[in-house]
Amino acid sequence: MATAINIPLVEMDGRRLYYTFIAGARKVIEHQVELNKINVFPVNDGDTGTNLASTIRAVIDSLHPHKSYKITADRIAETSLVNARGNSGIIFAQFLYGMSMETGNFKTINTAQFAESIKNSIRYIYEAIAEPVEGTMLTVIREWADYIYENRNRITDFNEMFLASVAILNKSLIETKNKLAVLKKANVVDAGARGFVLFIEGIIEFITHRNIKELVQAKAETALFEKIEEAIPQNVEFRYCTEALIKNCSADSKTMHSILHRYGDSVVVAGSDRMKRLHVHTNTPAELFSELRKTGTIAFQKADDMIRQSDVVYNRKWKIALVTDSTCDLSQELIDQYQINMLPININFGENHYLDKVTIQPEQFYKMLDENTDYPKSAQVNEKAFVNVFSHLASHYDSIIAIHLSDKLSGTFGSSQKAAKAVSMEFNKPISVINSKSLSGALGLLVLRAAKAIEEGHPYEKVVEMTEDWANRIKVLVSVKNLKYLIRGGRLSATRGLIAKILNVNPIVTIDESGKAIVFDKAFNQKAIMERVIFHVRKQANEKHIWNYIILHANNSEAAAWYTEKMKEITSQEPVSVVNISPVIGANAGVGAAAVAYLAE
Repeated sequence: MATAINIPLVEMDGRRLYYTFIAGARKVIEHQVELNKINVFPVNDGDTGTNLASTIRAVIDSLHPHKSYKITADRIAETSLVNARGNSGIIFAQFLYGMSMETGNFKTINTAQFAESIKNSIRYIYEAIAEPVEGTMLTVIREWADYIYENRNRITDFNEMFLASVAILNKSLIETKNKLAVLKKANVVDAGARGFVLFIEGIIEFITHRNIKELVQAKAETALFEKIEEAIPQNVEFRYCTEALIKNCSADSKTMHSILHRYGDSVVVAGSDRMKRLHVHTNTPAELFSELRKTGTIAFQKADDMIRQSDVVYNRKWKIALVTDSTCDLSQELIDQYQINMLPININFGENHYLDKVTIQPEQFYKMLDENTDYPKSAQVNEKAFVNVFSHLASHYDSIIAIHLSDKLSGTFGSSQKAAKAVSMEFNKPISVINSKSLSGALGLLVLRAAKAIEEGHPYEKVVEMTEDWANRIKVLVSVKNLKYLIRGGRLSATRGLIAKILNVNPIVTIDESGKAIVFDKAFNQKAIMERVIFHVRKQANEKHIWNYIILHANNSEAAAWYTEKMKEITSQEPVSVVNISPVIGANAGVGAAAVAYLAE
């Protein structure tokens, strides 16, 4: 089915809408690096391209065309809202939502009906944004919609309509540079606005050059982009770009705006009461989500670290990016010092969902572990989350190394592998994913050792090779204080647990060479089991030098202090970190558990 420019398109059905959307989407994905590099507003965190690409990639990956225009429009809008990311992604998704809401139950539409729907969709965007700013994506979409509406009766051919709108789009885009001081200072147009213009340009290329078969078969290739002038970095006031999807929300949009404003800025409340999509920049995502839970069911949450993202763009220390997951137990100071990108594991208490160490902190977790009847379950970081992070990093780094918890304990490693393969092909940059075959402090030491190797200037291939070798030399020994958590988590049967309690047996839990959790040793009380941990460490230290160690505990600072003193005697050095243990271990080891992780030379 060829698409010839000289054949008028006076009616658009669902299939044509779908393929038109795909054409625009591919153009945005191809130019996501450009959008990332010109992103300076509202925060210069260099991820507008990644966010827009993520928002629209979901439509490409999950939707199939329907004959009905209305059904297809509704499906595109809902998929975009569910998967929207960042300011630009949510604004674009809200525009599509408004367009679908303002479209009658038509199987096909003409240009006049299309113009009416996009004109009326503009108010949905402005109502969603707490403080609309002109000279951004908002302005360009509005001025484009106005032009289409004003010419709805004169132009009856969709092809001609899109082609004729190019001039107003480009004019509106160029003017963004003069409407916002931050854009003028950086000498760039608004990244979100440029993304929308690219979307329409993709549609026009489809009209003039492509056919549907070529469009479906084509793979989007990310184009390289070099800015002529570097944008000036700004101070990031709020650390986390925080988003949520709330189903069956009990609060209206005005109330939700008010709640979000108490925690930060850049507030957007999109969608309907049935499904609200929220966006806010905040420093306290854990407190925010605690309040949001009162308004409905949180089906999704996200909190991107904008300080880390800004460092990626303006303050990269090295050319190799380092990625891990939140089971990596390192101090925040070291994570910041080495610019480590950390993706949070999902933790579920019944129907309540949390992001490990972001929307729930270890101290909160252990309190809830004692108070809740629901036993927490962890869920892997999904492939899409890794695609987003890898895409953003690939826009700015030469290569990426990701190091994760054991593949025997979570599907996170597998998700990362799949995403790495896709993004590596899209950006033509090397990405290695390494199985630590461990977690917690042991993973923390492995990540730190890799970070130091990068700092020392070792090339990408050498860092990968050394890290894979170090993965065979890490160990974590966890002394369990109370067996009830192992029983609740299913790691120990109730019968065996009862016998162990009667005998007053406490185990040491570790990770074996294959990456599985096992009981390594046991003793008859907590003090004895801690002594056994130190015994095993001394034995190892007599055979091989210990490079460094981390002390971990589950709300048991007394045990952590004891382990620290003993390890200082053995190694003659301070610990890398003393941290509250990762909830993935803590959920099974329980409150009061403590651990030593070390890396042998």
